[in-house]
Amino acid sequence: MLDNAGIKIALGEKISCEQIEGINDNMNEAHYHEFFELYYLESGERCHILNNEYITIKPGDFILFPPYAMHRSFGRENIPFERIVLYFYTDQIESESMYQKLLNSCGYYHYDRNHNFSIHHILEMLLAEEDDTKKFSNEYRKILLNLLLITILRQTKPEDRVKDKNRISQVINYIHNNYKENLSLEILSEKFFISKYHLSREFKKRTEKTIVQYINKTRIMHAQRKIMETKKSLTEISHETGFSSLTHFNRIFKAETNLTPSEYRKIYLYKKKNTLA
Repeated sequence: MLDNAGIKIALGEKISCEQIEGINDNMNEAHYHEFFELYYLESGERCHILNNEYITIKPGDFILFPPYAMHRSFGRENIPFERIVLYFYTDQIESESMYQKLLNSCGYYHYDRNHNFSIHHILEMLLAEEDDTKKFSNEYRKILLNLLLITILRQTKPEDRVKDKNRISQVINYIHNNYKENLSLEILSEKFFISKYHLSREFKKRTEKTIVQYINKTRIMHAQRKIMETKKSLTEISHETGFSSLTHFNRIFKAETNLTPSEYRKIYLYKKKNTLA
């Protein structure tokens, strides 16, 4: 399924909303974004894994994913579904206090009928504005986004949304913020004063990946964005995402995506051309 909202974000949009129907559209691999994602289910049933937490959502439920949170969605075989997805960057959030509260309010939401109607109505307004060329469309979408976020935050109980601050979370955040640097199990265990055995075991339990696999996945995701968002050479991108050589970059990229970086860029440019045509 083509993620048109994701393509628009990659092309420079700060807010993008899309409504999609699907069936048997399952993600085999977890992924993350550099921006927030709101996934609202209109019909059917979907399962999500957010940072190793298993969540099943029903129509009217939604999940708010923070930036850099590993997640994937899937459903039972031959069960159709309809959903609205909303992507937005942090600089579109009205205030720092809203941003901080939103970070601590991410996860699963199930509202009563009245509150659910309000959320869905604002999402429908965002959808209607998505391809509108009227004056001040960007400003209007930003206003709608913040109206939606305020509506959500007013219903959130902060005491029920405790941010996970354990050491594995700290290691994960460190990897996301320092993926360009030299990283390894040994380096991370020394930095966080955890034995290599304990870190390796607990990290795998939390993420279902080894330290090396997670670092590679993180670097390749950033590389994919750079391939889509910039015209930089693959050599530059490999260096900027922490790979020691272009050969190593090509090998890991192919292992993660089943495509070489050059193949990935060609396919993306082809899809972009057809989407904008």
